[in-house]
Amino acid sequence: MNKKNLVIAVLLLALYAASVVGMYVTFTSKVPGANDFYSRWRGAQLFWQEGMDPYSPEASDLIQIGIYGRPATPEEDQVLFVYPFYTAILLWPLVGIEYGWVQAIWLVTVQFALMTAVILTLKLFNWRQPPWLLALTLLWAVIFYNSTRTIILGQFAALIYLWMVGCLLALKYDRDVLAGLLLALTTIKPQMSFLFIPALLLWALGQRRWYFIGGFGGSMLALVGLSFLLLPSWLGGFLDQVSYYPAYTITGSPLWVITGYYLPWLGQPVEYALIIGLLIYLLWQWRWLLKVGVGDGRFHFIIGLTLIITNMVVVRTATTNYIIMYIPLFMVLHTLSQQARRGNLWVALFYGVSIIFTWALFLATIAGDQEHPVTYLPLPFLLLLVMVWWRRYWTTPHLPVVEVAG
Repeated sequence: MNKKNLVIAVLLLALYAASVVGMYVTFTSKVPGANDFYSRWRGAQLFWQEGMDPYSPEASDLIQIGIYGRPATPEEDQVLFVYPFYTAILLWPLVGIEYGWVQAIWLVTVQFALMTAVILTLKLFNWRQPPWLLALTLLWAVIFYNSTRTIILGQFAALIYLWMVGCLLALKYDRDVLAGLLLALTTIKPQMSFLFIPALLLWALGQRRWYFIGGFGGSMLALVGLSFLLLPSWLGGFLDQVSYYPAYTITGSPLWVITGYYLPWLGQPVEYALIIGLLIYLLWQWRWLLKVGVGDGRFHFIIGLTLIITNMVVVRTATTNYIIMYIPLFMVLHTLSQQARRGNLWVALFYGVSIIFTWALFLATIAGDQEHPVTYLPLPFLLLLVMVWWRRYWTTPHLPVVEVAG
């Protein structure tokens, strides 16, 4: 590490530490929250400090009491641990710290993860933004509705996004073992990576990237194997909680919002038909993964399509999980900046309009403390439409791309 990079690293570490202290003093010492994170942290704490199975009814009761002050009623979010056990291994350094400080550390970590992931996404697409646009991009990365909700809830989704784009960037620079490790970490939230993983493994087979496949397999073996050593019964408890999850969560996929909420007369047959149709289209696109390189526009198009369709077909998703769609979104915005006259100004306009629209939609439709199902619709459907409509920009190599200054 040269002197310049060392200075930058020290400054970033100081900024991180100051942010944690500021977060604790102004917020987390007074207002406990980040409930999505608390369930996992408390479950990990119960295991490491008391030897309690985080999937057990006793642990679930204690998690609920920590959040609600009492056991949850059947109508409420059961706030179960419901993550793979190796989540508890990753959280081990935090289990001995008072929760106010833990919450501050985690919220700042999520915020930094989001901003870092966005910077890496720009690097993935070789998008060198002018300083003024980069500043707006980082601001958007924090105050866009889906991002802010991710930070407030302390959602692991931010880390999944970071690990996904880190994996793609590692593949771009031939750091295959690192890419395999990062891909394995995305299984902490399998509902976000269940299509991303087979897509990349299929691509790796076609490209003979054996170190990537080995890095993923070895990392999974280490995570799962250590989990079984520490808690042999973890897989059964995890699967039980996963199977129970749809019983106490309200909103399904964006397709369910259409066929089950707004147009219930369509019902499950139409929902399943749409899911099958999207998956068939995706599998048809995947055939190219055996042939394209990691820097090819078609590769980026297929991966972006995979991330969008993931959120559209999964049984249960969340608007926080949508942040992985920032990868295809920035691909679209990069194309806009290149192809449109004064493209960077159009990108800046998008930032402003998208922030206002998503927050206005949320505030106009919120019921109690619950998001309205309509908030699940705009991003995946509009992004899918644009991706398919503009696919020629990424799938036709001979199209000229001219940088337009904003």
